[in-house]
Amino acid sequence: MIEIIYNWISGLPKEAAVFLMATLPVFELRLAVPVGIISFHLCPVKVYFLALLGNLMPVLPLLFLFKSFFHKLAKIRFIGPLFKWWFASVDKRSSLVKKWEFWGLVLFVAVPLPVTGAWTGSLAAVLADLEWKKSFLAICLGVMTAGILVSILSLVIPEVIKTWFTFT
Repeated sequence: MIEIIYNWISGLPKEAAVFLMATLPVFELRLAVPVGIISFHLCPVKVYFLALLGNLMPVLPLLFLFKSFFHKLAKIRFIGPLFKWWFASVDKRSSLVKKWEFWGLVLFVAVPLPVTGAWTGSLAAVLADLEWKKSFLAICLGVMTAGILVSILSLVIPEVIKTWFTFT
């Protein structure tokens, strides 16, 4: 799947590719930042802001979409089962959000692991019945934190790998 996306964006300007990757579910900023820094050799600060904007772009529409069409999405014939599975999975994992609300959502989104980003955070906020303004702010803080963590890892890990191979 990552290879398909990489091939799809390879014809675009690198900055546009980073931005678009960050808007995609599952991959989000967690893929866009390493690709921008490691593969495209772009300035890490530029990559951070492009990925941040791209990752936050779908959040408000998602908060309203999930709130308005939550039950209708699960009834769509071809993709309904996928939505039902995703809703159940997020509901199980969002105990942190339900317990600590705003700060739980910030932490949930900030952890740079698969299925803890802005898309899933938007759904978790709706499942926890959080107000959209607080949810948006919490998701923004979480994405900013995740972006910093992923940027640092993207800068440090290649250097660590280079060091290992030069000493062997």
